[in-house]
Amino acid sequence: MRFTRRGVLIGAGVTGGLIAAWALSPRSFAPPLDAGPGEYAFDAWLKIGKDGVVSVAVPDLEMGQGITTLIPQIVAYELGADWRQVAVEPAPISGVYGNAPLAAHWAPLWIPLTPGLASSPDGVMARRFAEGEAFMVSAEGTSLAAHEGAARTAAASARAVLAMAAADRWNVAWEECDAQDGFIVHTDKRLSFAELVEEASRYSPPSPAVARAEPPQERAAEFPAGAPLRYPRLDLPSKVDGSYSFAADVRLSDMVFAAIRHAPIGDCTLGSFDAQKARGVPGFLRLVENPRWLAAVASDWWAAERALKIAAPKFRPAALADSAKIEERLEAGLRRGKADRIAEEGDPDEWLSEKFEHVARFTIAPALHGGIETATVTARVEIGKAELWLASQAPQAARAAVADALGLNLSDVVVYPMAAGGSFDARLEHAHAVEAALIAREVGKPVQLIWSRWQEHLAGLPRTPAKAVLAARTAPDGSLVALKVRVAMPATVREFGARLFDGEAVRDALDRQGKGDALAMQGMVPIYRMPHLVVEHVPTEIGLPTGRLRGNGNGIGAFLIECFIDELAARSGREPLSYRMAMLGHDIKLATCLQRAASLAEWSGGRGGAGQGLACFKMDMAGREGRIALIASARFDERGIRVDKLTAVADIGRVVNVDIARQQIEGGLLFGMGLASGSATSYAKGLPARGRLGQLGLPLLADCPEIEVEFIDSDAEPFDPGELGAVIAPPAIANALASAGSERLLALPLTGAA
Repeated sequence: MRFTRRGVLIGAGVTGGLIAAWALSPRSFAPPLDAGPGEYAFDAWLKIGKDGVVSVAVPDLEMGQGITTLIPQIVAYELGADWRQVAVEPAPISGVYGNAPLAAHWAPLWIPLTPGLASSPDGVMARRFAEGEAFMVSAEGTSLAAHEGAARTAAASARAVLAMAAADRWNVAWEECDAQDGFIVHTDKRLSFAELVEEASRYSPPSPAVARAEPPQERAAEFPAGAPLRYPRLDLPSKVDGSYSFAADVRLSDMVFAAIRHAPIGDCTLGSFDAQKARGVPGFLRLVENPRWLAAVASDWWAAERALKIAAPKFRPAALADSAKIEERLEAGLRRGKADRIAEEGDPDEWLSEKFEHVARFTIAPALHGGIETATVTARVEIGKAELWLASQAPQAARAAVADALGLNLSDVVVYPMAAGGSFDARLEHAHAVEAALIAREVGKPVQLIWSRWQEHLAGLPRTPAKAVLAARTAPDGSLVALKVRVAMPATVREFGARLFDGEAVRDALDRQGKGDALAMQGMVPIYRMPHLVVEHVPTEIGLPTGRLRGNGNGIGAFLIECFIDELAARSGREPLSYRMAMLGHDIKLATCLQRAASLAEWSGGRGGAGQGLACFKMDMAGREGRIALIASARFDERGIRVDKLTAVADIGRVVNVDIARQQIEGGLLFGMGLASGSATSYAKGLPARGRLGQLGLPLLADCPEIEVEFIDSDAEPFDPGELGAVIAPPAIANALASAGSERLLALPLTGAA
C-alpha cells in the first residue's frame, strides 16, 4: 500500500500538512496535535507512541462531568486499545473541534435575523460557524453529540491502518484482522500497537472509515453501584492523591499574585483608596487601577488581599442593583408587561378568558454557582504576546476578549486549558482572564489572579431571578383543561449571547434584557398533553446582570410546572402519580420512568403526612432527549429541610459509561438540593447579601440522603444526564414537604434564604 498525504492520518514528520474536519463541510486545518519523539498523530483525536500509549485529545473543559474519560473511552473502544495504556490531554483551540450542535441550538444568538438557517446540528451553516469560529464551547450537555462521531471515525481509521501494517507482515487481508486490548490479532497471531505504529503511519485508511457495528454502550444491569468497572475514570487517581492540576496550581518563574476588588453592581467607578497604607504590607509590590476595579499585586495572594483591605478602595455609586427594585420591576412586568407568546395549543384565549379554578404565583431568587474553585487565571504578557492558563468553557471567546483588551491580534494570544474545580456554567464568562492580562501587562511579570469568594459572589453572574403566575381551568373531575404560564424575567440568554458572541461588556449587555428570548424559556412548556395551553415570556429589565447556571431555564420551568401540577392534583383529590399519568399517554418513555420510580421508592400515593413527593421532566438538546422521574422523601426538622431519600429513574438513551452517568445524576440531585435549600442571594446597594460559601445553605456531607438511581435501557442517541438531577430535585422536594404537612412553598429557595 502506498503512502498518500491525502490520508486522514498525519505522521509525526508531516507537520506541515492539513487535515479535514471530520463529518463537517470540506475545510482544512493545520494539525492541532503535536507528536513528540516516538509518537504518531492520527487526525485531530489521538496519538499512538512506540511505547504503545494512546493519547486522546479532549476539546471540552473537564469540570467534574467526566468528559476526559468519556471521549478516551469512545476512542479506546473503537480502536481496540488497552485502557491501562490510554492517556488524555486537553485539545488546543482549533476549528476542527467546533461544537456544531451547540452552535445550532444557539443560532438565535449569532445569526438573530435568520436563525432557522442554522438550526440544524447537521446543517452547513452551523458546521461552518463552529469550524470558522473555533467554537469549542462546553455547554448544554452537547459534548457527545458534537464529538462522538468524529472521535470514533478517527479511531476506526487508526485501527484500519494498524491492521493493514500487520496484515502485510502476515500476508493476509487486513479486513480479517481485529484490534483487541492494544494488539492487532488474526487467528493465533498478534502484534502490539507499539510494534506497528511507525509502519501504520505510512498507510492510507479506507474512505469512509469502517466503524465497529455497535456503538460504545454499557447496560446498567451489568454495572450496579459498586461493581467493578470496565472503564474507570482516568482523572480519579490524581484527584484522590492531589496531583491533579487545576488553574490555581500553575506556577511560573518570577510569578506574582493578585487579588482584586470589583465595584458594586451598577454604574460604579473607582474612587479613592489609600495606596500609602498598602505599601506597609510585607510582600506588597503595587496596585493596578481600572475604572471598575482595583487590584493589588504581591509576592503571595494573602499579602495582596491584605493590601487591598488596607487600601480600602471606595467606588462612586450609581444605578446600584437592589432586590427591592428588582422585585418591583418583575412584579410590574408580571402584572402589566407586554408578553411574547412562546407556545400555544388549542384555543387558550377563549378558555382562559373566564375565571380560573386555580392560580399560583411563584418567585425565583437569583442563584449563585457555589463552585469549589473561584475564578482563577495565570497570565503572562511580554513582547507582544499573551499566554493564559485558565479553565474556560469558551476558550476562544476568552482568547478574543484578551486580544481585544490588550490590542493584540488573536494569533498572539495563547490559552492553555486547565481543568475546573466545578463550574456549573460560571466559566462561560471570562472577565477574570481579561483582568489578569491587564494586570500582567502593567507589572511586567506573570500574574496569577484569584477572586476571593466574596468577589466571586459580587462579580460572578447569577442565574436570573423571575416571577411567574400559573393559572388553570379544570374539568369537574379536576383534570386540566387549560393552562396559562406567564413568566417575567430578563432575556437572560440574549444578554449572555451579547457577551459571548458580540464581546459586549457586562453593563452594555444589559440592554438585551428587555428583548424577546425563547431560549430563556427553554423547559417552561409543559411536558403534559392538555387541550389548551399558552406560555408567555415578559422580558423585564432589572438592572442586575445575569448569567447561566446548571439547568438554566429548565430548572425554573421544572419547578413551576411540577409544583403546580402537584397542587392541582391535591385540589382535585387525585393521587399525584395517576394525575400525571393521565396526561402522559403521548410519552410512554416518561410514563415508564414514573412507574419504575414509584415501584423502587414504594410510592405511598403522596398521602398527607407521608413526606413523599414526585416530579418528572423531559429535556431536549441537539435532537436528543433525556427523561427523569424522581421521588423524594423529605421533611422539616430543627435544622431546616431534611431530605431522607431520593429515588430517580432516568432514560438518557444509550449509556456510554454507566458509572459516570450515575455520578452525574447523583451530583445533579445534590446540586438541586442546594438550589432548594439555598444557593441564592439578595442585593442591597449593589452588593450581594451572601458573601461566603457557608452562607449559601448548601448540603453538607451529613445532609446527603440515600440516593438510588436506575436507568432505562435504550438504544437512542445518548443524552447528557448532567442537568437532569439538578432541575428535578427542587420540585420533588417541595412536593414532598407539602405531603409532609408543610404549607406549599412556591419560591426558590424553599427556605426563603436569599
